[in-house]
Amino acid sequence: MATSYFRHLTRSLLVGVLAFGATACNKEKPTTVVITVKDAEGRLVPEAHVKLFANPAVPQKPDLTRLLQEGDTKGNGTVEFDYSGLYEQGQAGFAVLDILVEKDTLYAEGIIKVLEEETNEQTLILEEMPD
Repeated sequence: MATSYFRHLTRSLLVGVLAFGATACNKEKPTTVVITVKDAEGRLVPEAHVKLFANPAVPQKPDLTRLLQEGDTKGNGTVEFDYSGLYEQGQAGFAVLDILVEKDTLYAEGIIKVLEEETNEQTLILEEMPD
């Protein structure tokens, strides 16, 4: 009788552990982009305006303006954008975004491939805007 009780308890615990493990494995990790802005001398630049946007050669559906995000760098020269809500598990790939940075008469341009469920980082160097 006691052996049957322990067998039942062991099975129940095993099912509980497996159920917990299965749901924990599928938890979505954050999809973020961190942009670092420096000047020509390599110093971090605070308060630079950073814009991330999709600029495909051929317009696509759905509307890609949902990927547009803007912000200013903090004192450490970085700004972070969170795309977690836009990524769906099982989706093949996420996005390649253009980056535009401006501060006073300085600017920088670049691109970043955003990989899902990762922290994606890019550093841009400001230079003088051409006339």
